Amino acid sequence: MKPAAFDYLRPSTVEEACQYLQEYGEEGKLIAGGQSLVPILNMRLSTPECLIDISGLEELKYIREEGDWLHIGALTRQRDVERSALVREKTPLLAEALPYIGHMQTRNRGTFGGSLVHADPTAEIPLSLLALQAAVVIQSAEEIRAVDVEDFFITYLTTDLMPNEILREVKIPTRHIPKGYSFQEYSRKHGDFALVSAACVLDVDEQERIASVRLTLGGVDAVPVLAREVEGLILGEKLTDSLLLEASRAAAADIDPEGDLHASREYRLHLAQVFAARVLETAYHRAVLGKGSAT
Repeated sequence: MKPAAFDYLRPSTVEEACQYLQEYGEEGKLIAGGQSLVPILNMRLSTPECLIDISGLEELKYIREEGDWLHIGALTRQRDVERSALVREKTPLLAEALPYIGHMQTRNRGTFGGSLVHADPTAEIPLSLLALQAAVVIQSAEEIRAVDVEDFFITYLTTDLMPNEILREVKIPTRHIPKGYSFQEYSRKHGDFALVSAACVLDVDEQERIASVRLTLGGVDAVPVLAREVEGLILGEKLTDSLLLEASRAAAADIDPEGDLHASREYRLHLAQVFAARVLETAYHRAVLGKGSAT
């Protein structure tokens, strides 16, 4: 099947793109990498009146550090983020997550912001950014506003982005870079959507007790999930085998995933506990090793 007929516009500035969005409203769709939108158009699950091609907006393609923030433009290719030395230095969790996205051809075309806007609950970028306490910057013809990633995702394939708005960039705080991190996921084969994924950033004090932790889970709800119970359970403690088991159970206790043709509800719950334990253990050991190398 091929897409329904549509008008095609190619703005030369973000402001021009915002004007088109204001004009067409919900009948206008932005396209950049097209890795998510083109299949939807081909299946006629969406039949917009107009496609607004923003792939040529060079002002939204960058990776740079300013003050205590790492800024990544929304149209930066995923492969460029994956290969960035600055990303590896400032947000190693994100660098570890990027290679899990599809295949290299996917990442060569897919944009960093496109993954966020598509809001698939199994996607690697949203899950990582939730763990990293990132924020997104959104622009319309009237204003520019910032939203925490934690508040950006509303439900499955739905975000806080309005029809007349465009995602400009992602901001990741870098004032304190956790020494412990881990991203892991399980899929039927490499390149498939994850059945369950997990991300963790963690730091320890001089006595190797956990000083901070954020654990996130994907594929277990309509949006990426922050496992809040884990923080209260393990802060101030050394990560023993018994505590790791208790924490992984706590991470899976308050989620209620749906079963589908790929995995039952019970299997996803099992995977959530297994991968919560794996990322916690890996992040903790990296934090302990990082503390030792810094002294």
